[in-house]
Amino acid sequence: MEKVTGIGGVFFRAEDPSALQGWYAEHLGVQPPPETYEEPVWRQEAGPTVFAAFGENSEHFGRAEQRWSINFRVRDLDAMVAQLRGAGIDVEVDPEVYPNGRFAALADPEGNPVQLWELSSTPP
Repeated sequence: MEKVTGIGGVFFRAEDPSALQGWYAEHLGVQPPPETYEEPVWRQEAGPTVFAAFGENSEHFGRAEQRWSINFRVRDLDAMVAQLRGAGIDVEVDPEVYPNGRFAALADPEGNPVQLWELSSTPP
């Protein structure tokens, strides 16, 4: 059976797309799409990816009208949290260490949920 090899993009609506792209570039290092085919695109490192549908009443997303969230893998959660907090961004670190790693949660400027995930050094 043929299958996909990974996620090729994440697309969503934004009130101010340019400003939001700039926020992701400045604070998380996710570069905006290039303006031409000659320019390079942002490349993620290989690693685990979770693709999960949640029930209509799930509290995972915060607001009831929120339809998506994104999870980014990070090498050093503490360093990323310090960097974001230093920029005045509110970040909540989950105090529990899970078998698959550690997590922190924040919201982008438009209120979209963003989760950071530092993988466990010993996979479950």
